[in-house]
Amino acid sequence: MTTKSPSADRRPHKAAADPARVVVDICDVHKSYGLVEVLKGVDLQVRAGEVTVVLGPSGSGKSTLLRCINHLEKVKRGTVTIDGELIGYRRVGDKLHELREREVLRQRTHIGFVFQNFNLFPHLTVEENLVEAPVSALDVPRAQAQERAERLLERVGLRDKATAYPGQLSGGQQQRIAIARALALEPKVLLFDEPTSALDPELVGEVLDVIKDLARAGTTMIVVTHEIGFAREVADNVVFMDEGRIVEQGTPGDVLDSPRHERTRTFLSKVL
Repeated sequence: MTTKSPSADRRPHKAAADPARVVVDICDVHKSYGLVEVLKGVDLQVRAGEVTVVLGPSGSGKSTLLRCINHLEKVKRGTVTIDGELIGYRRVGDKLHELREREVLRQRTHIGFVFQNFNLFPHLTVEENLVEAPVSALDVPRAQAQERAERLLERVGLRDKATAYPGQLSGGQQQRIAIARALALEPKVLLFDEPTSALDPELVGEVLDVIKDLARAGTTMIVVTHEIGFAREVADNVVFMDEGRIVEQGTPGDVLDSPRHERTRTFLSKVL
């Protein structure tokens, strides 16, 4: 008989998704900087509508893994596939050939990325930050992009900030705008690299609430974070990394409440 983890009942109810469809397929990914091997053969699958939370100490390779997914970092060995499309390369026979930058940029429109430090364009208004990429990268008519921006600003609770500039907003508001900007391209997966680490503690909740709402809507996400409570509440799959490897993964109940590996237990004892 299968027992339900204590965290399962608290997880947000999700919109229906195709649980059989693998959106992100990471296969034997290795990454080095000079002689330093940062990723040492990472394998990970994320299915449609799943929220995968990646935990681990600083230097474990979490952020590098995210950057390899959208080819901001080139892998040394292995492959990353998004919804069946090989990222950064094309296969010819048994060889991989790197794509041109223009082709990679097209692929990145399918992969939303929310950074630690917002990365908004300071010279553009909030609405312009959301409109620019759909118009320039996807040839979306400006009027249509503006309508989408209005809906997204409403979704993150900042419709009244459309004409403001990023420098006029709090850190929490800027991060919510960054999330809306990533959604403006209607990506197949959203990547979050410690989205609350640059925020004052009282602003963390407003950003996590937006991510929880996305989880309820069935958005496929990979979230690197140190927020254990968030992982327990929202994640379908928790991954613990250390020294460039996935040490263990499973449900929040499995990894957070009953970790199998000593390294995971040691890490959690210091952060819980």
